[in-house]
Amino acid sequence: MATKEHAFFREVGEIARFTARFFKEVSKPKQEWEEFVNQCYWIGYKTFTLVGITAFIMGLVLTIQSRPTLVEFGAESLLPSMVSVSLVREIAPVITALICAGKIGSGIGAELGSMRVTEQIDAMEVSGTNPFKYLVVTRVLASTVMVPILSSLAIAVSLYGGYLGANLKGDVSWSLFWYQAYKALIFGDFVPSMVKTIFFGFAIGIVGCYKGYTSQKGTEGVGRSATTAVIVASLMVFILDLIAVQIADVLGLT
Repeated sequence: MATKEHAFFREVGEIARFTARFFKEVSKPKQEWEEFVNQCYWIGYKTFTLVGITAFIMGLVLTIQSRPTLVEFGAESLLPSMVSVSLVREIAPVITALICAGKIGSGIGAELGSMRVTEQIDAMEVSGTNPFKYLVVTRVLASTVMVPILSSLAIAVSLYGGYLGANLKGDVSWSLFWYQAYKALIFGDFVPSMVKTIFFGFAIGIVGCYKGYTSQKGTEGVGRSATTAVIVASLMVFILDLIAVQIADVLGLT
């Protein structure tokens, strides 16, 4: 038991040191902007299809499942408002982050892990290139930027799915649905939602890069890096979400 606790705290300390090194490297001049844009393309554009399909189904299912309960209480007219608040505040950002944790976290962990075990990272160091700035900083910055954008797009797509769901057994006009959906939202719904996705993206990038960059034990280590990157990143998403909800509550934004 003591050994497991020691390993856990050691891992936490290593991730903290890895994060501190990231901030140190990102503050230095001559950033790898070309690689950053390339990573934004792979992390953002290549993930949008998966996020979009999931968001659409999520909005559709949420509306269909919520409708019978609201009808039972005679509150069917509140369906667009309930769906919009639920999706914007919590469901869309968290589900998007979990999808990114699975796709982006595992992808970064496997990619950097394979580069580590095949000694490509060592070769970059020998050639005078800073592998941390080129491989880690660009990927963490890209995930930090793209996850909030993906979350915003997921909110829009899921609300459209909610509109279709509301019209499967009802008749809600396009203008009325969007009027009620946006009328229920306030500034305090958007701000915590967008701010926490920035931290979601940062955590996913840091965990994926850390697991891959420190991978060991050959090809077995690459698989372990990809797997643990998904697990730890997903756990971090839930922890950060809990903290964000508590802070928003204290600030009166809920």
